[in-house]
Amino acid sequence: MIPEITQKNLYLLLPGKVAAVVEQYVNEHPVSMLDALRLFYQSNTYKNLEQEDTKLWHYGPVALYQEFTEKD
Repeated sequence: MIPEITQKNLYLLLPGKVAAVVEQYVNEHPVSMLDALRLFYQSNTYKNLEQEDTKLWHYGPVALYQEFTEKD
């Protein structure tokens, strides 16, 4: 059985999602991986992603990337 996602365990999902978004960003923009990570971690998309109640964690990498590049 898959446990329920809560604010307390959401952090387990974030590294994979962040890595996928940042990798896509680096492939499409002339920035380093470190700079892309900084940009993403400072973004509103990440702030919303780390909040369980926004349900942004349901999004896949492509949708998160679009959210990040279009709204931040």
